[in-house]
This record gives sequence, C-alpha cells and structure tokens, in this order.
Amino acid sequence: MDVRTPTHELTRAHTLLRARRRIADAKPDWALSVAGLTSLRGRGGRGREEGASERDEEDDRLGLDGEDGEADDGELADRAPADERLAEMFAAVDAAIAKADRTLAGDAVARARRVPERDPLVYDLDWDEDERLDAWCAVVADTRALPPTLAAAVAADAWSVIEPLQHALWLGRLLAAALLRERGKSRAHLPCLHDGLKAIPRERRRPRDAAGRLGVQLEAIAAAADAGLRDHDRWLTARTLLARKLAGRRSTSRLPALLDYVLTRPIASAGMIAAELKITPRAAQDLVGELGLREATGRGRYRAWGIL
Repeated sequence: MDVRTPTHELTRAHTLLRARRRIADAKPDWALSVAGLTSLRGRGGRGREEGASERDEEDDRLGLDGEDGEADDGELADRAPADERLAEMFAAVDAAIAKADRTLAGDAVARARRVPERDPLVYDLDWDEDERLDAWCAVVADTRALPPTLAAAVAADAWSVIEPLQHALWLGRLLAAALLRERGKSRAHLPCLHDGLKAIPRERRRPRDAAGRLGVQLEAIAAAADAGLRDHDRWLTARTLLARKLAGRRSTSRLPALLDYVLTRPIASAGMIAAELKITPRAAQDLVGELGLREATGRGRYRAWGIL
C-alpha cells in the first residue's frame, strides 16, 4: 500500500520470505528434491510451458482442434479426395513418431533445462550453476550418515563455499533448515537459521578454516533455537495477558478468534483481520482497540498491529 518505490533490501526480504513460506508449506522432503530445487531456482514450469506451446502449434498445423477439428475433417471429407486425406493422416502419424523420437532422445529434458540469455553485467556467463548445484547436492548426499544438526551445518557451509546460484546466497540457509525438518529435528516448523546467525558477531562469521566455519554454523543453529524458545515464551506471556480481556465476553464475541489470528502473524492489518473473521474493516479496528494490540507502523493510515 506504500506509494514509495521498494528498496533493494525490502525486495530481497520479500523474495526470501516467499521462498521460506513455500518450503514451510510443502512436504519436508520437497525443498531438497529435484522438483523443489528447480522451483526455488525459478526454473519451475518453463519446460512444461514450452512443451505445451509446441504441442499447440503442432496441433494447429495438423488441424487437431478437438470438436472443431472433427467438424473440419467432416467438411474435408465432403470436398477433398481420398488420397489427400490419407496423405494428411500419414503426415500426422509421421509427426507423432518424430516427436516421440525426440522425447526418447532427451530433447524434452534439454529444453526444460534451457535458460534465457542473461545480462553479462549482472551475471558471470562462465558460472555453471548446474554443475555447482550438482556438487552441492553431492555434499548433502554424503551427510546422510551424520547427525541432523551436523549435516545441516555442513550443507549451509558448503552452499556458502560453492555458491551454486550467483544471486541467492541466502537460499542455502533455508535449505539447511529444510534438511533439519526432513531429518526430523524440527517437525512442526521451519527453523529460522538467519536469526541465529545475527547473534554471532560479523567478524566471527567467516573463519578461514573449515572446522571454524562448521563451528560457526553449529553456533548459529543453537542461537536460532534459543531465540525461538525465547519468542515462544514471549508469545505465551502475551497470550496470557491478553486472554484476561476476554473474561465476561459473550460466546459470540470475535475477540478470541482475533487473538488466535494475531498470534499466527507478525503483523495484521484491518483488511486482513476483516477477511479472516468475515467482518467489516471498521469492526476489525474496533476489535483491535478492545484487545489493545500494539500498532506497528506509527502511521495514521494503512496501519498494522501485532502482539510483540
């Protein structure tokens, strides 16, 4: 709702948040699968779209348009000689056979992996992302015998060293968190390892030796877990204090639902609350005032509220 142009930092934060939500909403093993890595890289759907467009062009060329095509064939039968119809049928069969041969030869896979031409001022054209990503996946595969926490530390460190993607260094820590969830270390949530890394002084984050880097990664994981426990305790305390305002309310009051909703969001606007509780934005603002939520924006318009 802001009229100003988003800053670069805000754009990157938005990209990271979208990727984090996609990983958290998917199955635990999705992010580290081939489909998950392809989608998180921004390659998902390109091969299917190109294949669909080529199929459409070929169908148009051959006259295969479903019911309309059958009607055209009927009209053609009335006015075209039999040998021309046979020639078109054989041409359609030959095209289908050629397409099957291309698919068996791996042409569809190569087309799906094709990437658009990149600007040399932004990207290093000699940077082979596929080869680097395969190398990182090999490192992750070698960590199957390690404990989950150590495996996540190795995966995060390997991503920062190999740098598979030129402009997505932050994705490695999300994949390390996904590895923790896949290995059963955190089953109900996706750990926020970036929050733990902020607790480590900047001058200590990138040691030169591999053992020191792994120590920093493990320290960051422990700091993230500690920060999560502290936030959980703060949420429970805030819920207990706000729940006192629900005493004596009628059974049809929307305040309990509002309290449960704002506990699941860092901030919530009047429009979000109105859509969730199926009330008007004006009624949502009245409920916020009754519950006493903290205003987070400091503005008179387009405001948002939160628990902490």
